[in-house]
Amino acid sequence: MRIGVLGCAGRMGRTNLREVLATEGVSLAGGVERPGHRAIGEDLGVLAGGEPLGLCAGEDAAALIQVADAVIEFSTPAATLAHARLCAAAGCAHVIGTTGLEPDQEAELADLASRTPIVRSANMSLGVNLLLGLVRQVAAILDPAYDIEIVEMHHRHKVDAPSGTALALGAAAAAGRGAVPDTVFVRARDGLTGARPPGSIGFAVLRGGDVVGDHTVCFAGEGERIELTHRATDRRIYARGAVRAACWTKGRPPGLYGMADVLGLR
Repeated sequence: MRIGVLGCAGRMGRTNLREVLATEGVSLAGGVERPGHRAIGEDLGVLAGGEPLGLCAGEDAAALIQVADAVIEFSTPAATLAHARLCAAAGCAHVIGTTGLEPDQEAELADLASRTPIVRSANMSLGVNLLLGLVRQVAAILDPAYDIEIVEMHHRHKVDAPSGTALALGAAAAAGRGAVPDTVFVRARDGLTGARPPGSIGFAVLRGGDVVGDHTVCFAGEGERIELTHRATDRRIYARGAVRAACWTKGRPPGLYGMADVLGLR
């Protein structure tokens, strides 16, 4: 497959480039950045931390999407939607690791998936997707008296909070209890908040340093706590999952898929 990388000069973009180049049976269709980015014109092999390829970073996403079988993207919600429209028009599969999309953007993405395969996940790693299933099971089994709190930490440059993975873990816990996420989520606490509402799912957010991504789901009961934790130490786990998802789309019908589909966990 020919796989392109959108946002190729960012932290995840460079990691995605390296993973595509290291994957057997896959070729790099190209990489693009937003117009005016300082990386435009740089060799993609050098951006990936290797030898020159003779293929340079461009700024024409539409042109890349036309020649690629699939594109991978970890970027901003607005850019992701713009690229999703191009992918739908070209019939190019779109693998999305972008977080922070608003409900109307989610709805448009689902509509565009009627025209091309889209794999969207808040987290592409195998470990996190296994954790999502475990959280749902534990929430379903434990007495509702167990309070659920989710703690996440990421590097200082992350722009959205709580992380998409934390929200996905919260949604998994809510699903296990048969609850609607928006009605039970407590995304921030400050000042005199009063007692913790029964059945709520709380979030705590830490930012600092170069932390790739830590997530802990705590089930706190009377006299005991159960904690399920995933710690990412290398962004390559996300890139590995993204490339696997891109390869998985080959021959698939249009639709909105998740990593649970890719990994056969659904």
